[in-house]
Amino acid sequence: MIRNIILLAIGAAALAACNSESHTITANQAPDPMADELANAAPVELPPAIAASKTYRCKDNGLVKIDWLAGGQGANLRVGDATTAIALRAPASAPVGGNEVAPADGTLTAEGGYSLKGEASGSNVSLTLPGKAAQTCHL
Repeated sequence: MIRNIILLAIGAAALAACNSESHTITANQAPDPMADELANAAPVELPPAIAASKTYRCKDNGLVKIDWLAGGQGANLRVGDATTAIALRAPASAPVGGNEVAPADGTLTAEGGYSLKGEASGSNVSLTLPGKAAQTCHL
């Protein structure tokens, strides 16, 4: 029993000798060299969601698939069996008060001569493909 008391006294003395200040323990990781740049970076804007996906039959008997983007931000067009979409967006007109403004007629265009006029809620669109005249396409 005396041995237990002696061991207890030695343990208590060892604990009393410890520093009572608070400690911060950190992992052995190097600081992030881009931490300041990331903290000051502009917020990331996600791409627009797809509001509707529709397949249309055109006057020339061809098929087009249109993914209408949410918020009227444009459409993605696939002609025939194409897997790569053509991004159609509203062309910007002259700046008004520092902001770019899209034309009010709802025409979406892409480089190369693509033009689309219509809405996701409608059943008909007017489509112009490169080297072809405008044609009507319907659901």
